[in-house]
Amino acid sequence: MKYNIISTGSKGNAVVINDCILIDCGVPYKSIEPYIQSLKLVLLTHIHGDHFRASTIRKLAKMRPTLRFGCGEWLIESLLSCCISPDRIDIYSLDLCNKYSDTLSITAVYLPHNVPNCGYKIFIDEEKLLYATDTNNLNGITAPDYDLYMIEANYEDEEIQERIQAKKENGQYAYEYEVLKNHLSKQKCDDFIAENAGIKSKFIYMHGHIDKEELQN
Repeated sequence: MKYNIISTGSKGNAVVINDCILIDCGVPYKSIEPYIQSLKLVLLTHIHGDHFRASTIRKLAKMRPTLRFGCGEWLIESLLSCCISPDRIDIYSLDLCNKYSDTLSITAVYLPHNVPNCGYKIFIDEEKLLYATDTNNLNGITAPDYDLYMIEANYEDEEIQERIQAKKENGQYAYEYEVLKNHLSKQKCDDFIAENAGIKSKFIYMHGHIDKEELQN
């Protein structure tokens, strides 16, 4: 399965699969412009700006008037506000397979976060992909012997606990508590892959943690 990670993490998220599917659109338009002519479907996960950049989505929809957008019901109003007509929006119910053709089907899966969010199981050209970011856990999701796993591995448990302890000792607010609640650790990611991956499976760590202090420098 071919993939191109345009960006992943708090600065923006966008991944192109097999040249035809864009997952998340949280980057400037110029970042995705080289890929837009071959796109057929844009999959959106949740409303946070690093995953849903309204100005980019609006321009993308204008430049590609036949392009379809897939999402959960929680993003319908946001897409309509980007001037995307309802007949271009595919609304996914969780855990229900949406078959586009004999070679493409999409299933949205629930991911707990601080806003409504989902990941995607994508079956394309007889290959299987699981994409899951911005979540505390992958409970209830199974994806045995998939060809590719693109899963958040946001932080190391030991490292983030050390950051929290250091800030507590300095009397600082530790925003890392929010990271623990809303993002997936590398340990949980590795456990999921170990339980599901087959001998030929590949996996990519997504959405690595960037310290806020580093972003400000």
